[in-house]
Amino acid sequence: MAMAVPKVIPIAYVPRRHTESIGWYADGQFLASISYAFPEGFRPDEGWEEHKRLYVALHTFDAEGHYRDSEIWCAGTWADQQRAPHGNDSVLGRARIHLAKLLRSLPRRSYTDIAIRPFQLTLDGVRFGLVIRKEDGETWAELYPDRLEFGEPWDGRYVT
Repeated sequence: MAMAVPKVIPIAYVPRRHTESIGWYADGQFLASISYAFPEGFRPDEGWEEHKRLYVALHTFDAEGHYRDSEIWCAGTWADQQRAPHGNDSVLGRARIHLAKLLRSLPRRSYTDIAIRPFQLTLDGVRFGLVIRKEDGETWAELYPDRLEFGEPWDGRYVT
């Protein structure tokens, strides 16, 4: 029998992987990431490189995992990254610098496992959040726009 989706979803801290920028700070929990995303419903066609944008997102939560706030910033497009692929002025370079600055702004941060409740918001037509999904009798939580899936046994590990 399938386990029920927990009200608070555990997310495991994994260094040098998709969940390396999560943990606790003075005011609660945080989840940060850098990921490329298309607007919802976008169908890739000619010129898709201008629509694929790299976002830096920092989401904060209270100690019980309730969503508090998000700071989301677009570093540029895939096309921009291809034009200048290296160094701190590249889209990826700017994103990494911005993420480091956001993380430094969190007092007494420590990188560790978190447990948060589902939430979602849309910016520039892009979905951000931890969303409960149901399909073909399966239920899981999916982190957007990263597309990480969390499910049974609800131990914080993900699949991509």
